[in-house]
Amino acid sequence: MNTLPLFTPGKIGTIDLKNRLVVAPMTRVTASEDGIASDRMKVYYESFARGGFGLVISEGIYIDQKWSQTYAFQAGLTSPEQMAGWRNVTDAVHQQNGRIFAQIQHAGALSQGNYFREGTVAPSAVRPAGKQMTFYRGEGEYPVPRELAEDEIEDIINSFADAAAHAVFEAGFDGVEIHGANGYLLDQFFTDYTNQRTDRWGGDIAGRLQLSLDVIQSVRQRVGHDIPVGIRISQGKVNDFFHKWANGEDDARVVFSLLAQSGIDYLHLTEYEAWQPAFPDNPLSLIELARKYAPQLTLMANGSLHDEARATEVMEKGADFIALGRGALANHDWPERVAAGGTIREFDSAILGPIATIKDSELSL
Repeated sequence: MNTLPLFTPGKIGTIDLKNRLVVAPMTRVTASEDGIASDRMKVYYESFARGGFGLVISEGIYIDQKWSQTYAFQAGLTSPEQMAGWRNVTDAVHQQNGRIFAQIQHAGALSQGNYFREGTVAPSAVRPAGKQMTFYRGEGEYPVPRELAEDEIEDIINSFADAAAHAVFEAGFDGVEIHGANGYLLDQFFTDYTNQRTDRWGGDIAGRLQLSLDVIQSVRQRVGHDIPVGIRISQGKVNDFFHKWANGEDDARVVFSLLAQSGIDYLHLTEYEAWQPAFPDNPLSLIELARKYAPQLTLMANGSLHDEARATEVMEKGADFIALGRGALANHDWPERVAAGGTIREFDSAILGPIATIKDSELSL
C-alpha cells in the first residue's frame, strides 16, 4: 500500500478519515423533479466509498422552498421525502465504511429552473455575467435579480441552519459543507461587482464576507460542536472563470484570518489549477496564502489534482486534504487504483453532464 501523505489517515473535526482523498462536490441534477435523491444517485455515491475515498462531499443541495434551488432536478433538504431520499444515499456510503458530508447551497441570482419560484434574488439587482448553462437546461441571459431585504437575509441564514440540521439528524450525513464558492448566493455577497450594498452586508471584503460568517455561526449553533462544519470558497465562478480578488494578498489576509476565527473545522479552496499563483503579481497559490494567514486551519484543495504528483505537491504547499472532481468521475476507484500503482483512466468530458448520461459500467468502477 502506498504510504505517501495522500494515503495516511486524517481527521476533520471529530471525524476520522482513512486517507486524505475526497470526492469534490459536483453538480449531478438527477434527482426527481421535486428534489428527491434517486436510486441511481445512491449507486453513484456508494461507488466512491467502495473505491477507497476517505470522504465524499455531496453535490450542492438546496435549502428552502423559495429561491435557493439552482437547477431543475437538483436534490433538496426541505421535506421528509427529500431527507429520506438522502438517507438511502448516506446509508449506502456508510455500508462501504465511507463518510459523506452534505454541501448546502443557495443559488441566488444563478438559479435556472427553480421548481418553487419564478425570478431570482441576490444581494443587489445586478444581472449576472455570462449566460445560463444549456448543459443544465438553462437558456439565454440570466434575469436581473431582485435585491434581498434584511428580513429575507435573516430567513436565508436560518434556512442554511435548518438544512444543516436536516442533513445530519434526519438524512444521516456525517458533516456539512456550506457552499460559499463559484458565484452562488454567498459568493454573490462576497464579490465586489455583484454586491453594491451599503449596509452591514456590503462594503469592503470583510463586510461582504459577513453573510458567510453569520451562516457559519448559525449552522454551528444548530448542529453543535461534534459535527464537522466547513465552507467552500473560490475566486472564479461558473459564470466568470477568471475573477480575482481585487486587492490580491491583502484581501486573502483578511478573508483567511476571519475564516480562521469563524469556528469552521475546515476550509475548502477551489481553483482551476490549485498549484498556480493566486494573483498575477504574487507567486503564492491560494492554498499557500491560506496556510500563511490561517496556520492552524484544516485546508482542503481542489483543482486539477487528479495527477498523484500534483496532488502531493499541493499537500507539500499546505493542503491537508485533496478533493478530486474530474479525476474522481473518471476513476471512482482512484484511491485504490493509485495506491496499488495502477494507472488512472483518462477523463472524458461527456461524463461531466447529469449522471443519467453515464453508463452503468462507469457507476460500478
